[in-house]
Amino acid sequence: MSDTAQTPHPITRLALAASPRAAHILAPAVGCVGLAAVFSGRATGVAFLVAGIALVAMAGIVIWLAQRHRRTQQEIWTAAGALNQHDAVPCFGTDEGGCILYRNPAAQRRFAAEMPHLTGAIGDLFASPRAVVERLRIKADDQGAVTEDIAATRGALRVSVHRIDRVGYLWRIEERLALPDELGAAKIALPMMRVSRANTILDMNEAMHALLGGRPQSLDRVVSALPLQSAQPSKLMTASGPVEAQLAMVEDEKGLTQVYVWPGEGPDAELTHADALPVPLMRISTKGRILMANRRAAKLLAMGAETNLDFAQVVEGLGRPVGEWLLDVIEGRGAGRSEVVRATRPEQEVFLQVALGRMVDRGEVSILAVLIDATELKTLEGQFVQSQKMQAIGQLAGGVAHDFNNLLTAISGHCDLLMLRHEPGDPNYGDLVQISQNANRAASLVGQLLAFSRKQNMQPEMIDLGDTLGDLTHLLNRLVGEKINLSWTHDPDLPRIRADKRQLEQVLMNLVVNARDAMPEGGRIKVETGAVRLAKPLIRDRAEIPAGHYVLVTVRDEGCGIAADKLPKIFEPFYSTKRLGEGTGLGLSMAYGIVKQSGGFIFAESKPRKGSSFTMYFPAHRCVLPDTGKAEIKPKVLPAKAEGGVVLLVEDEAPVRAFASRALRLRGYTVIEADSAEEALRQLEDEELKVDIFVTDVVMPGMDGPSWVGEALKQRPGVKVVFVSGYAEDSVSHNRAKIPNSVFLPKPFSLSQLTETVHLQLR
Repeated sequence: MSDTAQTPHPITRLALAASPRAAHILAPAVGCVGLAAVFSGRATGVAFLVAGIALVAMAGIVIWLAQRHRRTQQEIWTAAGALNQHDAVPCFGTDEGGCILYRNPAAQRRFAAEMPHLTGAIGDLFASPRAVVERLRIKADDQGAVTEDIAATRGALRVSVHRIDRVGYLWRIEERLALPDELGAAKIALPMMRVSRANTILDMNEAMHALLGGRPQSLDRVVSALPLQSAQPSKLMTASGPVEAQLAMVEDEKGLTQVYVWPGEGPDAELTHADALPVPLMRISTKGRILMANRRAAKLLAMGAETNLDFAQVVEGLGRPVGEWLLDVIEGRGAGRSEVVRATRPEQEVFLQVALGRMVDRGEVSILAVLIDATELKTLEGQFVQSQKMQAIGQLAGGVAHDFNNLLTAISGHCDLLMLRHEPGDPNYGDLVQISQNANRAASLVGQLLAFSRKQNMQPEMIDLGDTLGDLTHLLNRLVGEKINLSWTHDPDLPRIRADKRQLEQVLMNLVVNARDAMPEGGRIKVETGAVRLAKPLIRDRAEIPAGHYVLVTVRDEGCGIAADKLPKIFEPFYSTKRLGEGTGLGLSMAYGIVKQSGGFIFAESKPRKGSSFTMYFPAHRCVLPDTGKAEIKPKVLPAKAEGGVVLLVEDEAPVRAFASRALRLRGYTVIEADSAEEALRQLEDEELKVDIFVTDVVMPGMDGPSWVGEALKQRPGVKVVFVSGYAEDSVSHNRAKIPNSVFLPKPFSLSQLTETVHLQLR
């Protein structure tokens, strides 16, 4: 590991550098001792003697520290030498000033030993070595280690620098005379160079070297204008002078750019060069005819061996004629701008990002097209847009449902008040019944919207699917009619599931009715149930079902089926494959929402003219879980006058407040009304006012229901609470849970439901 340099070793120089420092300290020490002898016997002499001894001790410490630092450096470079002794790549060790402290045998063989500084040893490999070494040293100080590819006179260098604490830097200089084998660029006849983000030419193949007549280090010495753009004409400074050429660029996984030059050497040579390119490329005439397509482009567009095709025959989706796009490029208006199009010929959906550029070859104008497969990107974009659309529709459904529930509460509530004043034999009684029934139908439609957005109110319970389907058998047979044969297949040892029984029945009814409508001439519908255990997660239709036990419910039909392009959309709200007027497009979206809110999964399979099948996975429950669902409030006949009590009714919607107050007064309650939370708190400031129960809306302008009730209960802790809302209970449960002695009543509610809830709370 000896250094063959003729000058003293830098470590030796470091040790010797301590001698002048020690001498500078010893000189005043000797002077102090001399002055102590002159003033001996006096206090001044003692002071000079102590100072001299201190300076001598300091000089000794300086010499000891220098020797210790020298030993530490020697130990570290000895260890580095053991590691790099057999490395075929030259390695150097330098101090912070760049002086060479160590070089391995490969460095001794490759570089001149008389050069004591790193920039002098490797300075003939590339331009501005001092600036490059300083830049890499600063990066190594910040990052600990850094590796960079540098254009060299005979190819490229890969320089690695490692910061070694308290010692200096370890440099590894790897010379690369050709492109990496994995690129295969040296075998490509097409001129090609590899460029860094800083427009430094790292390397090039022999074809590019011959074209340029040398190896320039910077891209601005090769092309006339930067930045480069694929499929755009550029002027190259070649050995024979400026030449117009087309460029095709590909970015590799390391962030470097491969630049290919498109020469004009006739159609045969053009195709040979094009097939060597690792990018899909084609040339198009000014009239849109495909003049040439390399092997990758022909495969991507599924062109096969066909010739004389127009560009407009193989792509679509611009929103305007392809000819107009090509004309813009020819006239210089659309050059450099890429478009995303869809390939029409492949069996599977393929999206392409196409960049067009105008090129002139021997006076003939044509268009060069560079194609990039954007199918995966377009798929992700479509999924994101679909997710955003579904989220927006869900928010819209929740907001619309809230407003509709307020309206329906007022309509059905005042209808109930009118029905109290009319007997069943009254001519007007039938009209009131019609109003009530249609209000209930509207409420059901709102419930479907909320089911899609998964914000509807649910009363989950443990369900035996065998019993549930048995109860539905008679109703479903009536729904499908005489032309349809409805069959059932049940697993006798079926675990229970946890769901809202009423809503699950609605899902099954919708699926069976859809199957019936798909077979207008008659057919067979099969409803099957079974249990399955997934040992590992199941991925299906971009959804992942966790491992575990599940109950399967499948509804199959032999109907007309669903086209493949429509199948992914069937669970979207308002999307329907039925004719206008035959469906709302909410049935399957509602089923999807209910199944998902129950913790399950639903999948559809279908082929045109071969029928469809819908499969639902519900988590199985072998053990009986505590039923935390709230039982549905069932109206019952109450006495004309209840026991009485004072109700503080807080509702910002005037029609709802008017109905609720009249309904409660009819049952004998004293009602105090407030149109806001702030008004309710002001009324409660009267300490003589006695209130037995709060009936309040949850969402109101200003302070919401749970907030004002929490404030009021600080002074009136024993008051019971009924929360009412047009939103789902889940959306307000986190706030309501903080309120003791409270229940939730969803809108729309009837007169009997309101009075029954208040009665049960006060009982």
